[in-house]
Amino acid sequence: MIEISNVSKSYENNKKIIDNLNLKINDGEIFGFLGPNGAGKTTTIKMITGILKMEEGDILIDGISIKDNPVEAKKKFGFVPDSPDIFLKLKGIEYLNFLSDIYKVSINNRKEIIENLSKKFEIYDNLNDKIQNYSHGMRQKIVIIGALLHNPKNWILDEPMTGLDPKSSHILKELMKSHTQNGNSVFFSTHVLEVAEKICDRIGIINKGKLIFVGTYEEIKKQLKEDASLEDLFLQITE
Repeated sequence: MIEISNVSKSYENNKKIIDNLNLKINDGEIFGFLGPNGAGKTTTIKMITGILKMEEGDILIDGISIKDNPVEAKKKFGFVPDSPDIFLKLKGIEYLNFLSDIYKVSINNRKEIIENLSKKFEIYDNLNDKIQNYSHGMRQKIVIIGALLHNPKNWILDEPMTGLDPKSSHILKELMKSHTQNGNSVFFSTHVLEVAEKICDRIGIINKGKLIFVGTYEEIKKQLKEDASLEDLFLQITE
């Protein structure tokens, strides 16, 4: 469970990037975080994960404050950033072992998880290559695998399907569904509204730093009194 309470963040000129954000992502749900470019999605995710400091409010990960107890809070989630261009000089297997060491995943467990996920995402034969030689899609796959190694209860994914081929996107969506069916949470941002429409239990729409809608797809249709696609409703609500 992720709880965001009265969180704000400003630019240097004191203009609000995030303005008094309140949001709760429940266990057992896929929550889609939507918004136009510059709306505050990635900034919010960076505050949830402790990369950026919030100026006001607090964020709890399974009841642990990311502000007051960041190390313990960070053990509670797996994070896929908006760019997979990290640790490029490492081989894929070195990167995954590095993360396994950080999260104290045992040798036997990591071997099984790495083999399972890398074969599932069809990157097993490339684990001994340097990440800098990977395509964008392959880098995305290795970052996703790294985020899931320690079997975190909460998944926080920033545009996780960018660069993935259709098969890998399908696999990730199925993993997300399975994860939440086991009582865990998935919080992800996306511009692919067709995906959000199909797999999200609830969505949140942020625009200009303010949360302007939280609820199900059916609820947004009812609110706008229109039976339309999520894409059409999103464009209407963010105008």
